[in-house]
Amino acid sequence: MSRQLVAVLCCVLAVGPLAAPAANPELTTRLDAQLKRNRERYGIAGQAVLIRHNGQLVYQAATGEKDVERHAPVSTDTVFNAYSLAKLLASVLVMQLVEQGGVELDAPASRYLPELPDAWKAISVRHFLNHSSGVPEYFENREGTLVSKGHAGLAPTLEAAFAGLADTPMQFATGSSNRYTQTNFLVLTALLEAHYRQPYAAIVRQRILKPLGLRNTWLGPAGVPSARLARGYIGKDGALRREDDIAWPAYALGHASLHTTVGDLDRFLQALAAGNLVRRATLQTLFQPRKLSTGRDSGFISGWEFGQSGDYRQMSHDGGTRVRARLLFKDSLAGDTWTFVYFTNGSVRNVWSRTLVDSTMAQVAPRLFPRETLSERLITHALADDGADDTALKTWLRDGSGVATEELERAINSAGYSVRENLGDRAALKVFTLNTVLHPESANAWDSLAECHAALGDAVIAAELYAKSRRLADAVKAKP
Repeated sequence: MSRQLVAVLCCVLAVGPLAAPAANPELTTRLDAQLKRNRERYGIAGQAVLIRHNGQLVYQAATGEKDVERHAPVSTDTVFNAYSLAKLLASVLVMQLVEQGGVELDAPASRYLPELPDAWKAISVRHFLNHSSGVPEYFENREGTLVSKGHAGLAPTLEAAFAGLADTPMQFATGSSNRYTQTNFLVLTALLEAHYRQPYAAIVRQRILKPLGLRNTWLGPAGVPSARLARGYIGKDGALRREDDIAWPAYALGHASLHTTVGDLDRFLQALAAGNLVRRATLQTLFQPRKLSTGRDSGFISGWEFGQSGDYRQMSHDGGTRVRARLLFKDSLAGDTWTFVYFTNGSVRNVWSRTLVDSTMAQVAPRLFPRETLSERLITHALADDGADDTALKTWLRDGSGVATEELERAINSAGYSVRENLGDRAALKVFTLNTVLHPESANAWDSLAECHAALGDAVIAAELYAKSRRLADAVKAKP
């Protein structure tokens, strides 16, 4: 074992399992109620949640069923398929290499992988890590079957996957956009294997799982005790349907099929925030906002989704609609930090994992997380009786939400689309209508309302609203 790994292990063992602080009964009650609401709203099969503030346990709970057919309950040691949270492990391994000087982020990845397709030779490691490379996806979904070019299913080897993309056009000019593409992490997995001269799974075990004592984490389903595994479900025709996990090949484990518990994922996040995997100073540098070549903010930083939540920098990642991990810090990782882990094994409405975490943030610290609180309140409004008085909500949105006035219209609009995706067009109509009441001069607000009416089949109303939106937009353009 290397000196660095010994040092990491000593640090982790010195910290040990963090003891739970004295319970906050009021907060526990609120969060218990929120998980119940989430399960009822979205038809969640089973869920497990773990929240910490500055390393101290705030809340942990598990509800619902890991196996709906057998009515087997979820517990805190239930193993979930965490899907693309696998990318967080690969991201950390790349950041370790950067810290050690083994990889330069702005160097072309072909410096370390000469066999990459010719069209990718100039693409930097950073672009692959941030999903801004523009490389094509290495498979497509054909009626539920994943198929790589030139194969009946997924390519049998990593080399075959790359070869199949050699003459496939780029999706966009490198650095001009973000598009979440699994191929990016195939390149990073290959880079790690080339550096360490080991299979990817062995690298993960040696550098992350063993040092952190993650005994409830597997790359792929092999080895997971069947009695502890949460079965996967998807919403279809208003009901839960079993969905078998994809049999990913070994070369895909850098981007998919991580199986773990909320406790192990929490331990990983705590070690990362503490600087036990990558030094805090290095992370502080790597977790800085970046611009695309178009001037827009990059949506990914060092392999993580990047955003802002109140005064906090927000680093997160999801595993499809089902699971999400979120790390927030104010000024630095040595200061005020929050971590949220929310796992499900599927829902009737295929609810966004982002929406679920937002709902817990709204309960934990509504003043600290105004956008998430706004989202949760608007979801509640969307589900309320049509005759309910919304005067108090309007007053709160104008004067007490904590969202800046200049950002309020877009924040409500974004919440409307979240409602639309998670609860349907009819529920979203209430949110979009409310936005036009609060922002009658906003072309964007009227356009979204028109779009929602169109989706509901209200063609005449939609046409009138689209026309109104265009008039407002033209009036803004005509102003000197």
